Amino acid sequence: MLDRFVYGDVERISPEAPIPILKISREVTMLGGAGNVVRNLVALGVTPYFLSLIGDDSEGREVMRLINLHDEINSKLIIECGHKTIVKTRFSAGSQQLLRVDLETQAVLTKHSHKSLLNNALKLIPKVNAIVLSDYDKGMLDKEIIRQLIKEARTIDKPVIVDPKGNDYSIYSGAYLITPNRKELYEATGLSVNSDTEIVKAARLIMNEYSISNILVTRSYDGMTLITESDDIYHLPTNAHEVFDVSGAGDTVVSVMTVSIASGITLPIAIKLANVAAGIVVGKIGTAVAYTSDIITSLYNSEVTAIKMKVVDRIMAIDQVSRWKCAGQKVGFTNGCFDLLHPGHFSLLHQSRAQCDHLVVGLNSDRSVKQLKGENRPIQSEMIRANVVASIPFVDLVIIFDENTPYNLIVDLHPDILIKGGDYKKDQIIGADLVQKWGGKIILAELMAGYSTTTIISSMKQ
Repeated sequence: MLDRFVYGDVERISPEAPIPILKISREVTMLGGAGNVVRNLVALGVTPYFLSLIGDDSEGREVMRLINLHDEINSKLIIECGHKTIVKTRFSAGSQQLLRVDLETQAVLTKHSHKSLLNNALKLIPKVNAIVLSDYDKGMLDKEIIRQLIKEARTIDKPVIVDPKGNDYSIYSGAYLITPNRKELYEATGLSVNSDTEIVKAARLIMNEYSISNILVTRSYDGMTLITESDDIYHLPTNAHEVFDVSGAGDTVVSVMTVSIASGITLPIAIKLANVAAGIVVGKIGTAVAYTSDIITSLYNSEVTAIKMKVVDRIMAIDQVSRWKCAGQKVGFTNGCFDLLHPGHFSLLHQSRAQCDHLVVGLNSDRSVKQLKGENRPIQSEMIRANVVASIPFVDLVIIFDENTPYNLIVDLHPDILIKGGDYKKDQIIGADLVQKWGGKIILAELMAGYSTTTIISSMKQ
C-alpha cells in the first residue's frame, strides 16, 4: 500500500458546511501495509526478501521508487494490470488527524500471479531465518498460499509469524506466532476481550483450536499480552509516554517480534523489545519506524548513549528530518570537517541552532577531508569527530558524508535553513541555490577572528 500524509493548518470553518478548512502545507508518501513491515525490518538491520502486489499505475510506481531507496530490500513485486494500488491518505492539522481516505479494490489474483507468488515464496523459505505473513485481507494472501507457506516452513523448522485479518484463523494453523489486536481477537472468537482474564481465555481458544504455538495480543493503550505454548502469560503496560499517531504500530510489533525470533531471542524478552518499539512509533507522527538506535536509547537512556545515537546514516536522517518538518518544525543544516573543535566552531553551531528548531550537521568523512585538506588531515578519525560534535547540546543530528561537498546530502534532507560562516558569499555556498529554490533561507554566521584548525595545528608544531 501507499500511505500518503497531507499536513496543514486549520484556521477557520467552512461557510458551506460545519467542517474545518485545511490549508495544505506539505504532502509526504511512505510505504504502507506490508511495505511498512519491510521498512521496520530494514530499520532493525535486516536484509529482507519482500514479495507483494502492486497495480500498473502511478501509485504502484511510487511504491517501487520508495522501495528502491533501500538497497537492503530484495523485492519481487507482482504487477497486476487492471488492479489499483491501494492508497490511504491521512489529512492532519499539526498532530491531530482530521480524516482518512482509502482508495482500494479487493483483488483476486490471476492464476499466473498466484503461481508466481507461491513459487517465489517456496524457493525463498529455505534461505531465511523467519517468515512474516502480513495479511491485510485484500486478496493477495489467499487460503491456499497461506496454508502452503506455513506447511513448507514447518517441514524445515522455520518460524512463521502472522499479522492476521478476518475471522477464520484456521488458515493460520501451524503458525509459530500470530499478533492480533484486541478487536481482531474478538472478531475471531466472539468472546469478550475487555480484561486480562478474557484476553487469555480467547487467545487460548485460538491456540488450542488451530494449533497455533503462541499469541501476542496488542491492546492499544492497555499495552500487550503474550500467551506462549508453555502456557506462560505476560501482560505488559504500554511503553508510550505520549501518543501522537498509532499508524503502523502493529507493523512495528510484528517486525520486532520477527527479528527477535529469527535471532534466537526468547519470547519474554522479544515482547519487551516490541513494547518499547511500539511506544517509540506512537510518539512519532506518520507511519513511523523504530530504529535499533531508538530502542537502545530508550532502553538505556544514558547521556553517552544519547550522544552516540545522534550520529546517524543518511536514510535515518532523511526519516527524522521528514518527521520534524511534518510537525511544522524548521530544520537547519551546516557542514564542515570539525577536526579540532575550537571556539569558532562552537560559535557557528550556536548561531546555527538559534535559527531553527533542529540542527543537522554534515561531517566530511576521513577520505573527504584528505581530499580537501591534504594527506596529513584529519587529525582525528571521522567517528571521533562525529561523537564530539554530537556531544554539543545544540546539535540534533550528525551525518558523515563521503563526497567532497554536501550537495547530495542537502538534496536528500531538504533543509529549511542553510548556515555557513561569514567568510563565504551566498553565491559560493554549496546548495544555496537549492534551498532558495524551495523557499528556504541562507544564513551567514558571524566568525570569531583568530580561530582555525590550521592555526592550532601550526602552533602545536612550533
